Amino acid sequence: MPLLEYLANGLIFSSIIVLGSIGLSLVYSIADFANFAHGDTMTIGAYTALLTFGAVGGLGGAVLGLPYGFFVALLAGIAVAALVAVVTERIVYKPMDVGSIGMLITSIGIAFIYRAIIQLRFGADFTRYDVQTLRPIEWLVQYDIRITEHDVAIVLSAAILVTGLHLLLQYTDLGRKMRAMADNPELARVSGIRTERVKLWTWVIGAGLAGSGGVFLGLFNQLRPRMGFSLLLLIFAAVILGGIGSVYGAMLGGFLIGMIHELMPILTDYGIPIGTEYAEAVVFVIMVVVLLVRPNGIMGEAT
Repeated sequence: MPLLEYLANGLIFSSIIVLGSIGLSLVYSIADFANFAHGDTMTIGAYTALLTFGAVGGLGGAVLGLPYGFFVALLAGIAVAALVAVVTERIVYKPMDVGSIGMLITSIGIAFIYRAIIQLRFGADFTRYDVQTLRPIEWLVQYDIRITEHDVAIVLSAAILVTGLHLLLQYTDLGRKMRAMADNPELARVSGIRTERVKLWTWVIGAGLAGSGGVFLGLFNQLRPRMGFSLLLLIFAAVILGGIGSVYGAMLGGFLIGMIHELMPILTDYGIPIGTEYAEAVVFVIMVVVLLVRPNGIMGEAT
């Protein structure tokens, strides 16, 4: 497989990692704990889209090979993932009077609960969205790039969502409040910011982005109950590499982690006996090396 195709696959995979990383970083920076249920929130979004697409799949025409019903299913996946996260935060996380470690352990338990419910409903086997399998885009094949219109849809949709988040953070009142809370929650509180409302929107946005990442992950590969959990360590690596608590660092970290992961086969092509099965290990080695040089991550601020 030529270098350009590795890079194209890396861009697609990075788009999914970035969506998951941003949501995790948002929740960490404002809710102040590492949410290990984040990966399974992605799974919730994917399976919600599966159910919704089964109901409205034939709706209207198509964009980039995807029926309009798929984008309705995407919105449903985003909405349900956000709703489940908010309900969990209100019923479980908010009433708990424990530190960040206790919250982390609780979130691991919540992840098991999410996964068990999904497995009870759908089983443990792989499944797919009922979308037509496409041939690679013909004019790109001459450049040895074999991607489909579905892959282009993933990248463009992720770019739209990330751009929307950037505009929200930089140019809206909610975005300014979120940045203020991330910088100094106590100062934000005494300044009159309704911190509970900001936390609520943080969960909505973070989980919604995770849900969208899960939908695209299911389109890129397959759906299974462990799909989000299997991606969780890479998402954590992206957040840590970019700088914990930095949304833009999470974007950069997600892009780098995704590209490194998908570029691994190039080592085998050059005679280095490290195959794709070692991709996660190599990703974490690179993360550790970067942290030895920059302990706060690439874009993290010193504390």
